[in-house]
Amino acid sequence: MENSAKENAQLFSKTIILPIDRSSSKSESSASKEKQTCCGGIKIFLGALSFVYFAKALSGSYLKSTITQIERRFDIPSSLVGVIDGSFEIGNLLIIILVSYFGAKLHRPKIIGAGCLIMSAGTFLIAMPQFFMGRYRYEIFSSSTNSTVSISPCLQDKSQIPLSVLERSQAKINAGCVQTVAILGPIFGFLLGSLCAKLYVDIGFVDLDSITITHNDARWVGAWWLGYLIAGVLSVLAAIPFWFLPKHLPRPESRKDSSTSSEQSKFIIEDNSEHHRSYEQQVKILEMAKDFLPSVKNLFGNPVYFLYLCASIIQFNSLIGMVTYKPKYIEQQYGQSSSKTNFVIGLINIPAVAFGIFSGGLIMKKFQINVLGAAKLSLGSSFFGYLLLLSLFAMGCENSDVAGLTVSYEGTKQVSSYEETLFSECNSGCICSKNEWDPICGENGITYVSACLAGCKTSNGSGKTSVFYNCSCVGITASLSRSSSAVMGACQKGNECPKMFLYFLVISVITSYTLSIGGTPGYILLLRCIKPQLKSFALGIYTLAIRVLAGVPAPVYFGVSIDTTCLKWGSKRCGGRGACRLYDSNAFRYIYLGLTVVLGTMSVFLSMAVLFVLKKRYVPQDQNIAANGGRGMVSVQNRKDNFVNSDYLIQTTYWPEKETRL
Repeated sequence: MENSAKENAQLFSKTIILPIDRSSSKSESSASKEKQTCCGGIKIFLGALSFVYFAKALSGSYLKSTITQIERRFDIPSSLVGVIDGSFEIGNLLIIILVSYFGAKLHRPKIIGAGCLIMSAGTFLIAMPQFFMGRYRYEIFSSSTNSTVSISPCLQDKSQIPLSVLERSQAKINAGCVQTVAILGPIFGFLLGSLCAKLYVDIGFVDLDSITITHNDARWVGAWWLGYLIAGVLSVLAAIPFWFLPKHLPRPESRKDSSTSSEQSKFIIEDNSEHHRSYEQQVKILEMAKDFLPSVKNLFGNPVYFLYLCASIIQFNSLIGMVTYKPKYIEQQYGQSSSKTNFVIGLINIPAVAFGIFSGGLIMKKFQINVLGAAKLSLGSSFFGYLLLLSLFAMGCENSDVAGLTVSYEGTKQVSSYEETLFSECNSGCICSKNEWDPICGENGITYVSACLAGCKTSNGSGKTSVFYNCSCVGITASLSRSSSAVMGACQKGNECPKMFLYFLVISVITSYTLSIGGTPGYILLLRCIKPQLKSFALGIYTLAIRVLAGVPAPVYFGVSIDTTCLKWGSKRCGGRGACRLYDSNAFRYIYLGLTVVLGTMSVFLSMAVLFVLKKRYVPQDQNIAANGGRGMVSVQNRKDNFVNSDYLIQTTYWPEKETRL
């Protein structure tokens, strides 16, 4: 039955192909038109696909850049923000199975276009809470709004307790083009995050002159929602070309030679002979279903693949956790604004990663590195990268001097809990709330949680220009030549902090580059350690495992760990704990870098195990030649035996690319 079906298909193909070749002039004309149509279609498809990659990468990176903005806007801890970030991967997992199954059966370009529309709807949906939850409110002392009248911040009457105020090859070349454009996505994503972070969250809805906080304030929230609207519009634009592309792109006539005539014939009659292949497809589906469990067993029984998968999962836990909270770390550790942080990451770190990936591929190509060399290069990249991370422990800034939190009101270091030390004898005559966070900077260089807790008796000015006088707590440590006054906002970190930030940027860029060099060799190792027929399945399992076991949990437990270093929590309008306003810089540094380095070290040890197993099973060509009595060429049977016995190394491991593969 199979033979008759094939004969009918071949006969049917001849009846279609032969009439086309009646005239050489017509044939040349049709070939020319077909070639132009094909090239134009491929170019349009590649351009559209590149733009999709760009839009998706921009959306994903922009989400990372808005982590601290979302945390402050909705008064949630880092652990919950980690859940939000991890849910981005959960959304991918829910749809990837359906797309994988139906994508090959339906109109692929339209499926991609529909996916872009769904992606745009998702980005629009993320921005919606901004328009339904009212204006942003942050803790603020009532006398620091627009009043220029002298008011006593140190309240003597309970009726004056301040309230919150309302405020605001060709194939390789094609793939390379797509990946290059995709790399630009994160760069523009973080740059867009930098731009939006400069704009106040309620821009266009409130009077910006009434805002009393600056970009460096822990309560500042940028226009995080604006970037999601822009990303949503880009996704809609990316979807448009795919609705006008055909289901199948025709192949150029020049490619039709004797070696591919059978495949071309199948392609030409593809739409007209579905009934001839339906039975064969049913048989293949049944065979694939039967082979599923044996394929899984074969894949996980491969020691190199299994160890490399485990090493990658742990390494991606480290990298994803580090990237997710890197903006937050820079803000809290070095006192930088969200805008500057996102700008630095987008303009310096992301290009370093891209250049590292490119360098890894260039090294592999220039030196013709085999699978064993790829494993060594990947291991060396990880080892030196995490070794560089160790130096960042010494490049941190000390805690800001905050009275009652990091230092006592007398200016000495303290270790007791802040609930007991926010109140002191110098502010005992004031009725203050310990839940507020409206910091002022005293003349003595110490930050106070609020003007009331600083014991300030009078104030004048409005908004950002408010000045507080006769602050009893400031007067304790102020020298005789200084007055006991204070201004709005927290004091800047020490003079050494800007220098440490510069050192951090240099080491961070070198580390990002070093770790990225191992990306391409690792991918080559993954492809060459498995049987050819299991490549697609192995890559699918690898991608799924990374998303489920790294992309989802890493932001959550990194966030939970970071929350333990908070010194001062904000308070919600309806009561309860809000977002963290002040972190212990030292504890934050040890937790954030410590988790990254520990996970990275575990990954390095597993990579060493991969190299060890690979060395035991790797059979170089020179050894094969020696085993065959010194003959100049390895016998075909010996090559086959090597491939079968290794059970996981493909042919390129054992003989050069130029030789004919079996």
